[in-house]
Amino acid sequence: MVFESQHPLVKHKLTLLRDKNTNPKKFRELVREITLLLTYEATADLGVTQVSVETPMGTAVGHELADTIGLIPVLRAGLGMVNGIWEMMPGAEVWHIGLYRDERTLKPVSYYNKLPTAPTVQVCLVLDPMLATGGSAVATIDILKNWGATRIKFVGLLAAPEGIATLQEAHPDVPIHIAKIDERLNDVGFIVPGLGDAGDRQFGTG
Repeated sequence: MVFESQHPLVKHKLTLLRDKNTNPKKFRELVREITLLLTYEATADLGVTQVSVETPMGTAVGHELADTIGLIPVLRAGLGMVNGIWEMMPGAEVWHIGLYRDERTLKPVSYYNKLPTAPTVQVCLVLDPMLATGGSAVATIDILKNWGATRIKFVGLLAAPEGIATLQEAHPDVPIHIAKIDERLNDVGFIVPGLGDAGDRQFGTG
C-alpha cells in the first residue's frame, strides 16, 4: 500500500524543501522535520504492551513499545532522515546500506553492508528521500529480506509513479510512506518537479 501524507505541516515544509534557494543547513532541518512527521504516521501500528507506572499521585496504566525498530538509511542521502526518528525513538538501531546509482544504466550498485549475521529488530524502516526509479529501494529490501527481516516499511520524501510501481511489483508486502507523489521521471532518472539531488542539497556538494 502507498500512504501519501495529507498533513498540512508536511505539505508546508515540503514546499520549502523544494525551493532551489533553500540552503543546505535549512534543507537538512526540513528533511529531519518532515521525516519525523512521516514516521509518526508510519509507526501508528507498532505493537505495545501494557505496563504500570508510578506517578506523583498514584499508579497509572501505560504502554511501552513491544516492537524493536531498525533504521536503514540508504547512503548517503538517507542519513539526514535518521535524526528526526531518533528524536522520537532514541533506542532505534541504525544499520547502513550503501548503494549508488550507475548514471549510465540507472541501476543500483551495492558498496557497503554491515548488517549483523541475524536480524536484531522486528520492524525495519528503509529511509531514502527519493523513490525515483525504485532500484535502490528494491535492492535494499532484497538485502533485508535475505537477512531475515519480515516486517519492512519504506519511508521517503518524494516518489515518482515509476518508482512506486517498481517497488510494489518487487515487494508488494512493503508499505510505502511518502510525503508526495510527483509527476514523473525525466530521461536521466530524476523526479520531476522534484527537488534536485537530495544528497547534494543536504551536504552542499551540488
